[in-house]
Parts: sequence; C-alpha cells; structure tokens
Amino acid sequence: MSRYDVPAESPYAFLDDDADVRAWFAFMKVQLRLRYEMNRQLRDDSGISLVDYDVLVALTSEPTGTMTVSDLAIRIGAERSRVSHQTRRLAGEGLVELASNAIDRRATDVTLTPAGRELLRRASPGHIAFVRKVFLDALDGESSAALSEAFERIYELLIAHGTLPRPADHP
Repeated sequence: MSRYDVPAESPYAFLDDDADVRAWFAFMKVQLRLRYEMNRQLRDDSGISLVDYDVLVALTSEPTGTMTVSDLAIRIGAERSRVSHQTRRLAGEGLVELASNAIDRRATDVTLTPAGRELLRRASPGHIAFVRKVFLDALDGESSAALSEAFERIYELLIAHGTLPRPADHP
C-alpha cells in the first residue's frame, strides 16, 4: 500500500496511478499554501492582498495601464462580478480609476493610477524576494525548465477545455 492510496469514496479515486496522485496532491498542497503565504506576506509588508496585487500587476501588462473589467477578469482568471466588486473597492482607495468604455458604454474601463503604480513599486521587491525564497530557490536550471514546460502545457489544456477565453496578451 502506497502513502498515496486513495480510498474508493474519495473524490480523487479517479486518479488510479500513484504518480498521478502524488503529482496532484503535491500541486494542491503547494498552490493552496503558496497563495496563502503570498497573501500573508503582501498584507504584512505592504497592506495589500494578493488578489489586489494580481489586479494591479495585470494592469501593468497593458501599455496604457487600462483594461475592461471583462478583460481583467480573463487575465487573472476570476469571475467578472468579483473583479467588478474588487475594482470598485480599489477605486475607493485611489489605486485604480473606473470609467465607461468609450467604444462599448456597457463595459467599464479600469485604469491603474499613479498611487497604484507606487504601491506596486513598494510591494514588488519584498514579494519577489519571498517568491524566490519559497519557490524559485527550490529549482535548479533543469527542474525550472521542466516545471515551466509542464505548466505551459497545462495552461494550454486549461485554455482548450476551460470556460474563459485566452487572454489577449497570451498568444
């Protein structure tokens, strides 16, 4: 009996190969703990949540610093309604500005403000150092390349079989 044996009543019983079970459990443990710890680090060091950081970073990927709420939701892989609520809160804090889209008045544009850019400038060095310490330092060149390739293949399957369209900047 392996330590990865899954009881028949488990929702993971479909994983009948020890290597698959091990990979899935390892991924779940890491992604759940990593998001928790990154959120905690950002809150402690910069007073911002990880989900807010995700929004602000996504806006920097556009040269104008502006995206529609829908495009922003696609980019960060979140529900449009959640992103809409989140951006209203960030606008209240002066980190983004909201405006009706000039082409489609039903859409809302979200623009990163100078205060939002400044917060990212202050928060990013500590966040990057933390990610390096708890994630990147565990990888050597070979394992980093292998992990990147695996995640890129997984991402393509998510695009092919998921419900969100491909973000415009991820060809």
